[in-house]
Amino acid sequence: MTTKQFVILMVICTFLCWGGWLLVLAFINPETTGIIGFALFYLSLFFALIGTLALLGYLCRWLFTRRYSKSDEVTISFRQAIFFALVVAIALFLQGNRFLTWLNAIILVALVTMVEFVFVSFKKS
Repeated sequence: MTTKQFVILMVICTFLCWGGWLLVLAFINPETTGIIGFALFYLSLFFALIGTLALLGYLCRWLFTRRYSKSDEVTISFRQAIFFALVVAIALFLQGNRFLTWLNAIILVALVTMVEFVFVSFKKS
């Protein structure tokens, strides 16, 4: 798969994920739904954020840096989008359950940063 095909597929999937998230917002009542409704909300938001952030990350890398090959830039952007979307989704989940504090947020960001450092340190030379 070429980079152009990947970007086109990612744009289509991202629009579908945002559409799914909007459908969840429109048709699921948070006061009466169970765990499935909340899981649909957080998962659809998570996947929509991954697509959006991966595309934005790749676009920024393509416009400003161009230090790596296109496939490496896509891989790095996608990995970092997953991490950032995970932080946002977990923070929203914690806030929805009134467990988010500044200390929890710092710990969450520190954990994700350490995982990213592990990925960067094991990168092939």
